[in-house]
Amino acid sequence: MYRIFWWFRQVILILAGCFFLTFGIHILIAAYKLKDPYSFIMAFFASNLIILISATLIFGFVLRMIKVYRILKDDT
Repeated sequence: MYRIFWWFRQVILILAGCFFLTFGIHILIAAYKLKDPYSFIMAFFASNLIILISATLIFGFVLRMIKVYRILKDDT
């Protein structure tokens, strides 16, 4: 039913989400070093959006993997 490729794809998607999560955190840290208030506000909200979306995707992928693991565990 679920092949190795599916698990590999989920791990790749989680790793991509972790990359964007760390990228958003780096943007957030860099935003506090900006002198222009307009640039700070734009970078701050952009980084928070990146962090929120990537954390939600990571959470969703992990929950999906747990759900499939439980289904496969009950089938055997």
